[in-house]
Amino acid sequence: MALEYAFELASSSIRFGRGVTREIGMDLKEMKAQRVMVLTDPNLAKLAPVDTVLQSLRDNKIPFALFDRVLVEPSDVSLREAIAFAAQDRFDAFVAVGGGSTMDTAKAVNLYDTWPADFLDYVNAPVGKGLPAPGPLKPLIAVPTTSGTGSETTGVAIFDYTPLHAKTGIAHRRMKPMLGILDPDNTRTMPPQVAATSGFDVLSHAIESYTALPFHQRPRPERPVLRPAYQGSNPISDIWSLEALRWVAKYFVRAVEDPDDLEAREKMQLAASYAGVGFGNAGVHLPHGMSYPVSGMVRKFRPEGFPGDRPIVPHGMSVILNAPAVFRFTAQACPDRHLVAAEILGADVSRARPEDAGKILSDRLVAIMQRLKMPRGLRAVGYDKSDIPALVQGTLPQARVTKLSPRPVTETDLAHLFEESLQGW
Repeated sequence: MALEYAFELASSSIRFGRGVTREIGMDLKEMKAQRVMVLTDPNLAKLAPVDTVLQSLRDNKIPFALFDRVLVEPSDVSLREAIAFAAQDRFDAFVAVGGGSTMDTAKAVNLYDTWPADFLDYVNAPVGKGLPAPGPLKPLIAVPTTSGTGSETTGVAIFDYTPLHAKTGIAHRRMKPMLGILDPDNTRTMPPQVAATSGFDVLSHAIESYTALPFHQRPRPERPVLRPAYQGSNPISDIWSLEALRWVAKYFVRAVEDPDDLEAREKMQLAASYAGVGFGNAGVHLPHGMSYPVSGMVRKFRPEGFPGDRPIVPHGMSVILNAPAVFRFTAQACPDRHLVAAEILGADVSRARPEDAGKILSDRLVAIMQRLKMPRGLRAVGYDKSDIPALVQGTLPQARVTKLSPRPVTETDLAHLFEESLQGW
């Protein structure tokens, strides 16, 4: 098997500053956009960020249609609904206003509207065929209202695939937004619990991408267009991932515990994008791969601070509940990198031995989870030991990310990791 010899950096343009949401209409006017589809969720549709976007479009005489039925934690069903909405009109640009769910939905809509195909054609293998985007997509402007996913920088869209009760996704660098609008004013309405779960997503993005399998240990694709968005850790992604981690260490707790701390909210918004550039090019691994069935198989859990009346394990929560056990497992593959992450998060590693790296990092994560009142483990969100076989089976299709674990993982390993994650502390 020939191994990879190159890596490629791809990211969206980013505009940051208070009030920049008002500039969207001018951007679309300069693009000569004739009709725009604006996507958001039912809760945000009533709030200031969406109102600001729509007013900017009106002020610049940009015709638009609003789709406000994006599902928090989208599914194949909700994606198809949004795709069908777009197909009934002739849009030449898209605007996503919301968290990762809205931005990911907009990426999928843009792909299928520009290059219509059977739904499973672009879905990641082994669930779908994993075909690449055939060519350039229409302009997409992403306006994040949370500080977590970094979706405004990546070519990845994640959703629940209902037939399997697990998450999968669509990934290609051509799907990334043309422009991400980072406006700190848009995060003011984010409840503390949402700030906490989204911030843990940033935290895990940064560590996972920094500890992912190095790019030169991944199989080489036959053609450059087949080089995946998630390429493994590399010298450029490392820079963005570590800087994101430094900002998380400094500002995360502040941003959650004091919603009026505007400096912390601003910095966490930037940290999310930094981590997005990092993991959008390096990839994530086991905490994310294992999180997808945790979110997809939820039965009754309903966290505080989240809209809607359906059971949900928010994405960042499902990721971080598995992370301590995972990093204890992966540390033996690259203990130096795990220790770097632990030191940034405040651990004293001056006398640390390589064999202690996993525990040191996991202890720092648990301390932050306790401080910010995360559930104590998978048992606290409704799972028990009898669920482990199904959780393992839901993780196996996530080969796009699990294969980036720096330490190879078997079904037996996954079962042990889920068992350890039932009770975090």
